[in-house]
Amino acid sequence: MKTPEQIHRAVAFRQKALNTILNGFADSLRDGPSFSCEKDRDGRWFYQGTAPFLSKPADDARWRLGYACVELTPTDYRSHRYYLGGYLTIENGFNNSVERVIDAMSCRIIALDDGSGRGVSLFATIDCIGLSNYDVRRIRRNLSDLIRIERPDVRLASVNVFSTHAHSCVDTQGLWTDTLKTVCRNLKKNKTGRGTYRPGADDFFMTALTRKVAQCMLDAINDLTPGTITAAKKDIGEEYFTNKNRASATALVTGLLRLVFTPDDPAKRPTVIASLGAHPDVAGLPTTDGQGTGRDLCGEYVYYMGELIGRAGYHFMFFNGAICAIYMARGASNDGVDFDHRYEQSIRYGRELARLTLAMTKTREEIEADPLLYDREEIARDTAASEKNGVPYTLWCENWDPVTEQPLPPLLNVRLKEVKIPVLNPLIKTVGKLNLVSYQVLRDGSGEYSVVTEIGYLQLGDNLNVVFVPGEYCADLLKGGASLTAEGSFNGTDFPLPTLETVFGVPLTAFGLANDAVGYIVPDNDYVLGEFKNHYHELISLGAKTGSCVTQAFIELKEELGKQVN
Repeated sequence: MKTPEQIHRAVAFRQKALNTILNGFADSLRDGPSFSCEKDRDGRWFYQGTAPFLSKPADDARWRLGYACVELTPTDYRSHRYYLGGYLTIENGFNNSVERVIDAMSCRIIALDDGSGRGVSLFATIDCIGLSNYDVRRIRRNLSDLIRIERPDVRLASVNVFSTHAHSCVDTQGLWTDTLKTVCRNLKKNKTGRGTYRPGADDFFMTALTRKVAQCMLDAINDLTPGTITAAKKDIGEEYFTNKNRASATALVTGLLRLVFTPDDPAKRPTVIASLGAHPDVAGLPTTDGQGTGRDLCGEYVYYMGELIGRAGYHFMFFNGAICAIYMARGASNDGVDFDHRYEQSIRYGRELARLTLAMTKTREEIEADPLLYDREEIARDTAASEKNGVPYTLWCENWDPVTEQPLPPLLNVRLKEVKIPVLNPLIKTVGKLNLVSYQVLRDGSGEYSVVTEIGYLQLGDNLNVVFVPGEYCADLLKGGASLTAEGSFNGTDFPLPTLETVFGVPLTAFGLANDAVGYIVPDNDYVLGEFKNHYHELISLGAKTGSCVTQAFIELKEELGKQVN
């Protein structure tokens, strides 16, 4: 049995060897077509946000919210090959091509205005594994063209695009396509200069996506209508979440956030906005137990949350949270029930979360009086199935305590900031040079590489504070946890910067994969490339300085805003 010190030394040696080998290979490649000199960077299509920050609503201000949704599911998937974003493994033969469509891949959008005259802010959430800042700016450019022609009277304050991180929708990044063939073709092009680079993500699909999302944003603007917003938050407990393969990260955000926009016009649908942090990853996981290859297009639990909330008479909007290593735990929703297909677990999880969302402020008696929330036939059927399998049935509203909701005064402050992050991971350098992803990589005068991404800070009303983080964010960096300490981290040192809640001095909600998808964002002191059991996240990370670069950017943003954020 090896001692912890021996294991640590072995991993450190493996990391050094991996870095040497991978850096050597990356350095042998030419820069790909998405690389450019830092001085030549195109910095257009960035929106800074509302200015100035306000401490109270404007006189006679009212909320206005517009909603729109567009389906992105390809209709020609039988004649044109598409690939799912996630789980390229030996179980599915390293082939993620779409075989059938279970439900839908969608983009949901809200336009929001607080009546202060500082402009409209847009928030779009796309069912996908992630969207690069390059494609986010393509959407913004397309929207700008539409606004100029069709709504020149509209002033835009911010345009924000988030990803749900669904693992079973069309690959929008390029890492999960016909990867081996693409690598071989692009490697030949890189080495010999002959042929053309094949893009990782389907260029035709991505062009159509950016146009559809921009048009949908305009539809949301055209739907702006006055009304009120209320906010509520409920701790739904740890049983709906699981920390997967990162034992050092101990923070777990178990709160479910709900906002409800109620329009003044009773003929218009209200909108439910929900947020929690958990990977939507179940349907696309290939298995060897007869449940399929995982090549089914599915919006995962987010789709089924929206389905049930829609049946209750609401539009639906969803933001994922700090999801580094945090996955959906289905024990509480599965309850020992048999499933013929993995996507049925996403259905149950999503519908259970929808019921938690809708019932948040209701009493147990009110829940039982609503057949949509409390389906007695379904409960009886599932109880019998659980008992047959020898598993206790757990009712989602057992020991229920409602929470109160508070009205949010019409105050919307949002500020975005660009941040440069060095690309230190040699695997990511290789991926970029072989043109597998659509990132814009910058090269400075000394030959070092970096990408420019965005962070953001949002205030809604007088008590809701949100940070936008451009990837899969470790919750320890938000709230504190063992991986920030010398004792709890792999490298045995303290993370040198404060948590974001310490920086801003208020409780924070995180919206992840915001305006970019740079991979995992973990503490520098807990970064190790070569320990795959508990640190596989580092394989898809820009490098060991990503966590501190993001935190430092938030510190600078707080200093720029001063006391306005408290």
